[in-house]
Amino acid sequence: MGQLLDSFWRAAAYCVLPRVIALSLLPLLLIALIAGGAAYFWWAAAVAWTQAALQGSDWLAMLWSWLQAFGIPDLPSVLAPLLVVMVAVPVVVVVSVLAVALLMSPAMVSLVADRRFPTLERQKGGSFMLSLAWSLGATVAALLALVASMPLWLVPPLVLILPPLIWGWLTYRVLAFDALAEHASKEERIELFKRHRFKLLGIGVMCGYLGAAPGIVWASGVVFAAAFLVLIPLAIWIYTLVFAFSALWFTHFGLAALQRLRQERDALHQAAVASVAPAAPSAGMAPSSSSSSSLP
Repeated sequence: MGQLLDSFWRAAAYCVLPRVIALSLLPLLLIALIAGGAAYFWWAAAVAWTQAALQGSDWLAMLWSWLQAFGIPDLPSVLAPLLVVMVAVPVVVVVSVLAVALLMSPAMVSLVADRRFPTLERQKGGSFMLSLAWSLGATVAALLALVASMPLWLVPPLVLILPPLIWGWLTYRVLAFDALAEHASKEERIELFKRHRFKLLGIGVMCGYLGAAPGIVWASGVVFAAAFLVLIPLAIWIYTLVFAFSALWFTHFGLAALQRLRQERDALHQAAVASVAPAAPSAGMAPSSSSSSSLP
């Protein structure tokens, strides 16, 4: 737990550095263009299609009529934007993870390594192409899990549990790999993943919940629809900053764990060398009988 807290506070302190804030704005430009373009061309159509689907469902028509009797009119028009947002949020999060992995993670690793671990040897156990393939594979798996879990989102508690868990797993798989790719060898990375699997997953899940918090704030019905063009870029920047913090947290934890692993191996190696080294003869010791002079 001490390692988690130490790396957490270090990552939080690094987030106020001007370099980190500036880097957090770079993915925002690309993501804001994509989100803004998609919203401009498809938001109204998506909301209209969702509202028509809600109103055209026979089994939901009875529910709308029952709610109207209790003074809740036109609920589909309120639910439609929320459902569209619930579908769009995972896409935005996935894009943010990839943007951080491709644009920010290498910069965060270099920043932490230069400031805190300048003497840590870089064994380059993961190339850019391997990192890209690893990120894409984890992203596909997360998207499949999101799609498969969508029916369960209709259960109120699960919508607050399942997406952050899936995002946390994706964050753990992507950012933990990138944090160690430059410095750790393949064998060291596998050993660290095995030794600290649950701690790394815990960091990912906590970062997943941090990433879900802004979505809950700006997915607020009429207010969100009215301030769409303002809240979407702001929310995406918050997401990006959260993932920058996540990259820093994984980097601080991963490089510190790598340093401890190498120190343990060095200590074991030195102990093994000392155990097999021949003991030097003590001063003044009498020669053994085997080395005594022969008879004349």
